[in-house]
Amino acid sequence: MTPTDDERLARAALTHIVEPGDEHAGRAVRRHGATTFLQLLKEPDDDAALFPAPRTSPKDGDRRAPTRAPETPPGIGERRLANWRRRARTATPERDLDHVARLGGRFLVPGDPAWPRQLDDLGDARPLGLWCRGPADLRGWALRSVAVVGARACTPYGAHTAATLAAGLAERGWVVVSGAAFGIDGAAHRGALAGGGATIAVLACGVDGAYPPGHAALINRIAEQGLLIGELPPGAHPTRSRFILRNRVIAALTRGTVVVEAEHRSGSLVTARAAARLGRHTMGVPGPVTSGLSAGVHELLRGEATLVTDAAEIVELVGAIGQLAPPRRGPVLPRDLLAPDTARVLEALPGRGPAPLADIAARAGTHPDHTLAKLYELHSLGFVERQQDDWRLTNRRTEPSNARHGGT
Repeated sequence: MTPTDDERLARAALTHIVEPGDEHAGRAVRRHGATTFLQLLKEPDDDAALFPAPRTSPKDGDRRAPTRAPETPPGIGERRLANWRRRARTATPERDLDHVARLGGRFLVPGDPAWPRQLDDLGDARPLGLWCRGPADLRGWALRSVAVVGARACTPYGAHTAATLAAGLAERGWVVVSGAAFGIDGAAHRGALAGGGATIAVLACGVDGAYPPGHAALINRIAEQGLLIGELPPGAHPTRSRFILRNRVIAALTRGTVVVEAEHRSGSLVTARAAARLGRHTMGVPGPVTSGLSAGVHELLRGEATLVTDAAEIVELVGAIGQLAPPRRGPVLPRDLLAPDTARVLEALPGRGPAPLADIAARAGTHPDHTLAKLYELHSLGFVERQQDDWRLTNRRTEPSNARHGGT
């Protein structure tokens, strides 16, 4: 259903009232609707109407109508309800909507054409709405997106790897999603922008601000070329819990999450595990086993995560059927191109010094006449040389460059 103006206003107000991911509020919105829920918060205290308890069934022989048990909603304390009611009286959704519109932004709610439906997988923890800045269509971008996250205090190896992965994804038409933080997040955003691609920053504060302040230029660039999104209204500041709750949006929004450097206790691991619970792909980039910043990633790789090393391997997992990464192999040496029976004769020659034909044939397990024919073939390719009646390997330091596929 297309949301009404009242529904949009109510959800905008609720982003000021309740914290992101509050499942109690989500259930109340699902039960009452956003408009009614907001109205109940503004009215005099009536917890029974706000959180109605389930009806109890009459006991055997009791013909009285079912009654509602006077229970306090589980997980909802008096202080939380009081905070919600206080904030409901001070919320100014019209001003917030006007402010974001002047910045070229908008407020998306479930039911909008641009709403990414994969966020519905979060259930009652689904965002009440998303404040957005940027010209792109969020739903279209999210359908082809990958999260690249990791440590804030990353190493040069991690920053280089994140930027290279993001640039490779951008070149293949994928949107890179991250959290605009220092370290891996910032490297991923920059890599995508440098590759001429698209990127989305999911913020733990209002989209009218820049956090961290040191990334103000990067965040403004993303607002111009990509998308800034967040659950909190304009002017909202980040907190530790909001960073953690923000991660569930990154996990749900994307097709998969790649972790580049993370310690055992890391918000990036929270994102990856949330992605796994939601049925998304979880990937990790290995690092040095001597680095504490590799420990969290390696823990993921021992469990539910898939090891990836470049953008092609990521796309193989999250892309369409048939988008396979190229096979990995070492350099092809001339002896690799020899036919099996020719290679067997070559391997029968000793590493040093000459050997008679009979000894070579015995080691190769072939008839002397067949062995002699293969030795002449190897001689023409430059692998062996004749020394009177014996044969030996050539004295060249490298294998001959003119070797071609053997066989007779």
